[in-house]
Amino acid sequence: MNIKLKSISKEAIPAALDKARQYRLLKESAEAESICLDILEVEPDNQQALIVMLLALTDQFELELNPAFGNARELLNRICDGYCKSYYAGIIFERRAKAHLSRGGPGSDALAYDWFRQAMEAYEKAIEIRTAGNEEAILRWNACARILIKHPELKPIQEVTEEHMLE
Repeated sequence: MNIKLKSISKEAIPAALDKARQYRLLKESAEAESICLDILEVEPDNQQALIVMLLALTDQFELELNPAFGNARELLNRICDGYCKSYYAGIIFERRAKAHLSRGGPGSDALAYDWFRQAMEAYEKAIEIRTAGNEEAILRWNACARILIKHPELKPIQEVTEEHMLE
């Protein structure tokens, strides 16, 4: 069966973006992603659609990291604003860290630590170039820091390896 997707009009994009955001809130990230794909088919550089789709992909990390992680990273390359690029890189890394933390298993603590640190580095870059009054990256950096403080078992891979060698 040959199925051809239907296109939306440019005029429908604002309402479609609202709908995609609603689906994310309803935890229906695949539907939000599909709507964003429809928008990007009409306007390939629509920054809001890229961001909503990136967030919808990160919503999927808990269930399945791949291909969602790679796709989110590809979308990040299409974001034009330097602040947004750093901030959303932090979101991608933070959500990957949380996925490793919740899954558990051998090496997950070190992986989670590494991804939290990468998220914090991305947030620091965003903090440096933020506009006055924009504290989002600070809030996210603090959230990552609190998780690391709350979970002292999260350590860099070197510390984990050294501990095992001493045992």
